[in-house]
Amino acid sequence: MTRILLLSDTHSYIDDQILAHVKKADEIWHAGDIGDLQVTDAIKKLKPLRAVYGNIDDASARTEFPLDNRFFCEEVDVWITHIGGYPGRYNKRIREALKEHPPRIFITGHSHILKVMPDKKLNLLHLNPGAIGRHGFHKARTMLRFEIDGKEIKNMEVIEYKR
Repeated sequence: MTRILLLSDTHSYIDDQILAHVKKADEIWHAGDIGDLQVTDAIKKLKPLRAVYGNIDDASARTEFPLDNRFFCEEVDVWITHIGGYPGRYNKRIREALKEHPPRIFITGHSHILKVMPDKKLNLLHLNPGAIGRHGFHKARTMLRFEIDGKEIKNMEVIEYKR
């Protein structure tokens, strides 16, 4: 079993509340708009990190992290990209690849809107953890925590803080 903490849109912000959740996870997944790499450096000191760069990220983030990160966690195929859309409205750049070879979990950031949505057509679970940073229009700061056990995705929880 692997305990995952999924976050996005830190926009250079990290604090002790976020790091307390980092310490409780086995892996941290970041869906882009990292901002200052001190954020990912702090996370990597504590736990393994899988991340992608977002539209606000500079050349240093784009050198360290890919635009798309596709991997297996246990027996679950995962694809993370920052700007990917959501079921019925996927980004043009990835739409055909999603249809041809859908992952089990498709993760995006960018919108600052928390979403956990099944895509019944593609048989995948779309996740957007919202935004945990303080920059943007969101009223609540959010992250997702869940577990992967073999092929099973379970115990999904929303972590929420007021702005």
